[in-house]
Amino acid sequence: MADHYYSKRPETAHERRSLETVLRGRSYRFVSDSGVFSKQGIDYGSRVLIEAMQLPAQASVLDVGCGYGPIGLAAATLVPDGHVTMVDINERAVQLAVENAERNGIKNVTIKQSDLFDEVRHERFDVVLTNPPIRAGKETVHTIFELAYEHLNEGGALWVVIQKKQGAPSASAKIESLFGYVEEVTKDKGYRILKAEKKP
Repeated sequence: MADHYYSKRPETAHERRSLETVLRGRSYRFVSDSGVFSKQGIDYGSRVLIEAMQLPAQASVLDVGCGYGPIGLAAATLVPDGHVTMVDINERAVQLAVENAERNGIKNVTIKQSDLFDEVRHERFDVVLTNPPIRAGKETVHTIFELAYEHLNEGGALWVVIQKKQGAPSASAKIESLFGYVEEVTKDKGYRILKAEKKP
């Protein structure tokens, strides 16, 4: 089977590249590589989510499917008194995320290789962020929403970016079934930012 960005150990030959970008007014330097999601540059959906997400300064945050780190590291900058846990099944992505945290001087993060929520199964968070792995299939994406609900503190929020043509309507319906409602915070070039809070 060919490597996917949700492979545990990509075997694709390394092709590291350096990226410089500005997110929420701050400059970042990232390294990406082959075998990880959006290796050429930060994908538009992640950018839309990063610009839209509203995070309390002391929040405990989980980034599910962190890739080489742009969403989680941007989140860590937005929660200076909080902490961000970043997880991805892809070993190479996790190694890059660790490197990128160091490269950008971001210390309030924990980065783990994890199949979905396996390595954080006993933890709870104020915010769950995800740009879900659409190619892994609808069942996997909907499992992320279910587990996010279980792992959120009361009053905590799930933030999701998803393209309309890649399942936004069914994602919205699934989230609504779990949380009782879902808000479309913004939309941009076919990307939808969905938010739902876990009611006490």
